[in-house]
Amino acid sequence: MAIHKHVRTLALALCAVILPAWAQTVPATSPQATASPTPSLTTGEVRKIDRELGKITLKHGEIKHLDMPPMTMVFVVKDKALLDKATVGAKILFMARYDNGLMTVTEIQPTQ
Repeated sequence: MAIHKHVRTLALALCAVILPAWAQTVPATSPQATASPTPSLTTGEVRKIDRELGKITLKHGEIKHLDMPPMTMVFVVKDKALLDKATVGAKILFMARYDNGLMTVTEIQPTQ
C-alpha cells in the first residue's frame, strides 16, 4: 500500500512539472497564441457564398487581432442570416474570430 502512495505522489509531482511546460508549447502560429486583445473589422471581398452550409469565401486583408496575413479562405458564419448582407464580388467589412476550432465570421457590413 505504501508503494502505491509513493507512486501516486511521484505521478502528481511529475504532472505539476510537466503539464505547465507542455501548455506553453502552443505553436506560435495558432490563433490562440497570437491573437491580440482588441478585435477590429477587416476588409474583404466576397468570392463565394454557401448558404446551405453557412460558409463564405473571402479574399481578405490582414486580420490583425488574429495575426493573420492577407489571403483567400473559407469562413463559417455564426448566423446564416449574415450571408444576406453579402453578394459575390461585393466589398465588405467583417469581424472574424477563432471559435471552437473554426474561423468564424460574426459580423458583416457592406461597403461602397
